[in-house]
Formats: sequence, C-alpha cells, structure tokens
Amino acid sequence: MQSCPPPRFSPFSGVAGMCSKTAVAPLDRIKILLQAHSIHYKHLGVFSGLKHIVKKESFFALYKGNGAQMVRIFPYAATQFTAFEVYKKYLGKALGTNLPIKHADKFIAGAAAGVTAVTLTYPLDTIRARLAFQVTGEHRYNGIVHTAVSIFRTEGGLRALYRGFVPTLMGMVPYAGFSFYCFEMLKFVCMKYAPGITCKKCDRNTGGLVLCVPAKLLCGGFAGAVAQSFSYPLDVTRRRMQLAMMNPETAKFG
Repeated sequence: MQSCPPPRFSPFSGVAGMCSKTAVAPLDRIKILLQAHSIHYKHLGVFSGLKHIVKKESFFALYKGNGAQMVRIFPYAATQFTAFEVYKKYLGKALGTNLPIKHADKFIAGAAAGVTAVTLTYPLDTIRARLAFQVTGEHRYNGIVHTAVSIFRTEGGLRALYRGFVPTLMGMVPYAGFSFYCFEMLKFVCMKYAPGITCKKCDRNTGGLVLCVPAKLLCGGFAGAVAQSFSYPLDVTRRRMQLAMMNPETAKFG
C-alpha cells in the first residue's frame, strides 16, 4: 500500500482564519474593551457597546486593530492546523494503542498545535490588543510597527511583547485541545449516525465520505464554543496583562 504524503503547510488554513476573524472583528474589539474595563465602554453591554463605538468613533472603528490581526492570523491559523496534522500523525505512531483514553492523541496534538502557533505569533496579539483598546482622540500608537517599537523601547524589550504569555499557554491547552477533540468527536458521530444528512461522497477519502460544509460549520462552531467556555477566565487575564502598562487606566492590572 502506498503511504500518504506528509502534511504540508496549507495557505488555505490561513485564508480561512483571516476571513473568520474579520467577520467577528467588531465583537472581538468590544470584548477587549469590556475585559479591560475601558472607561468609555465598561458600563455598556455588547450590542449597546457596538452602537456606541459607531456613534462615538466611526463604523470603521469597529475594526480597529484588525490589521494586526490579519498579519498574525495567517501564520497562526496555517501553523496551528498544519501542526495538528503533524503531531496527530507522529503521536499515533509513537503511542499506538497504549493511550489510556480513546482519541487522547487528538487532544494532545490539538493542544501542542495551539501552543506552537501562539508562541510564534504572540507579539502580534499584544499589538492587536493595544490598538483595539485605543479610543479615537486618545491614541498612543500609530500602527503595528510604531506599537511594537514603543512597547519594546519603553516597557522592557521583547519580554514586554510577551506579557500575559503564561496564562495564554495555560488557556491554549484546554482551548486547542478541546476544540480539536470536540470537532473530531462530532465528526465521528455525524459520519457514523447521520451520514446521509451530514456527509457527501468523496473518492479521494479512504472512508469514501467527508463532512459537507454546513456540517463542518456546525461541528466547528460547537467545538469552538465548548473550548472557549473552558478557557475564557484565562483569556480575560491575558488581555488585562497585555494592556497593563498602556496607560494609568490599565495600570491596576500590572
């Protein structure tokens, strides 16, 4: 039997990540403003906060910091999904059937892939948070490069760009692990119990079936929601640490 070629770096994973992050960028910005208790938005809810951003700043302010997110998300998403396939392949070979928990290799591979991706791209996440937390009229930073240079020069070098990295890693293990694990389990359930509804034929797949697009969206969305729920407290901690040295308003998080 001819062996399958090793997984390759996929640019489509990065493109998919860029599209999904752009779609939810307004929600991501209001989340950052609420997590760090911006004096302009902390008394508002999600939807009232979005309306206030448009009224106080502009419609395009909903996407503030999204440029840094786009620079980050392509290597992040592509690295994460490619690393998952690599880790899953080699863990399966190394551990075989000796794992105490079924599908544990997928959980471990998902967590390791998340840690790999976030380690490589974390400084851009810090920059994105700083840019998103700025309110029009109170700008301290002007773009990605200026933000990076300012943090590096005034807050302690490269270490400052990795502020909040420890809680991020602590959150990435359950987030990445549960997201990939839940997705794989949901895919298994769909293909076993409802193949006529959730799958389509594919001659290139060894099993002859692959999930259709709506089923992938549902499985991915549910898996992401479960994973985010487990790791959200650590996400709040990360954001507050990233913004701690930005201004007197956030100094209390230092």
